[in-house]
Amino acid sequence: MVGLKPSDVPPPLGVKMASAGAAACVADLFTFPLDTAKVRLQIQGEMKGVEGIRYRGVFGTISTMIRTEGPRSLYNGLVAGLQRQVCFASIRIGLYDTVKDFYTGGKDKPGVLVRILAGCTTGAMAVSFAQPTDVVKVRFQAQMNLDGVARRYTGTMQAYKHIFQNEGIRGLWKGTLPNITRNALVNCTELVTYDLIKEAILRHNLMSDNLPCHFVSAFGAGFVTTVIASPVDVVKTRYMNSPPGQYKSAINCAWTMMTKEGPTAFYKGFVPSFLRLGSWNVVMFVSFEQIKRDSHFKIWLKNLNHHWVGTLLKKYQFTF
Repeated sequence: MVGLKPSDVPPPLGVKMASAGAAACVADLFTFPLDTAKVRLQIQGEMKGVEGIRYRGVFGTISTMIRTEGPRSLYNGLVAGLQRQVCFASIRIGLYDTVKDFYTGGKDKPGVLVRILAGCTTGAMAVSFAQPTDVVKVRFQAQMNLDGVARRYTGTMQAYKHIFQNEGIRGLWKGTLPNITRNALVNCTELVTYDLIKEAILRHNLMSDNLPCHFVSAFGAGFVTTVIASPVDVVKTRYMNSPPGQYKSAINCAWTMMTKEGPTAFYKGFVPSFLRLGSWNVVMFVSFEQIKRDSHFKIWLKNLNHHWVGTLLKKYQFTF
């Protein structure tokens, strides 16, 4: 069997949340350039003041960015991205099983509707908490590192401070509604599809509960998720990156895109979205499955009980 064996005892909530956050950060380190390329393609059509630069396809966008801005531009906003994953993934993925059990009363084999409801719930909860990190990440990815082009932000903390001072608390939570919609769709589609594919593979004895099974399940979930969530993702990116006053609301942003650029605008950046979500899911879910089974990781978390982090974990009843 490939990879660590599943434990007979399900990991507790604290292990799941810490595993999800750690796995998501690992996935972001590998796939962040694809996410940056996706953002650039999604905002293309509204970029002003930049002459002669046009992005064509995911790899064309990456090569253009390297040629015009340098390789480091592919990781614009990485710090905010990692901050986002620590807050975001630990809630939306780590709490998924717990919320699912809550809705079913602990019954085995919950239905699809219960899984969808659990995915939407944890996705919405995660966005409500981690939205400022997403706003800063998107704005960093959108800004260009070119001579003669003014940069909006110079550092992550400066970006949080600048947005708060100039746009208020609402600026940090800008685009929360479309982001909740997008992430509720992504979360329930991603987790439910992964669950269903994995269960079907195991039920028909096509594979064991190991790395190949996790790989296939995660890649399939990434494709389905991209198809469903891309339109909302484009609107979310455009709206969060927009300066104050450009759009009255997320709906106005969507309507402006439709009237000025047509329906295909909602699938701008589809290929990098799929490549990113597919590869992100593979790295994240494979890492998540292995980390939560790793006895050394559980021991490390248990040792945190001797420090201040352990005190916080005990306060919220996260036992190991």
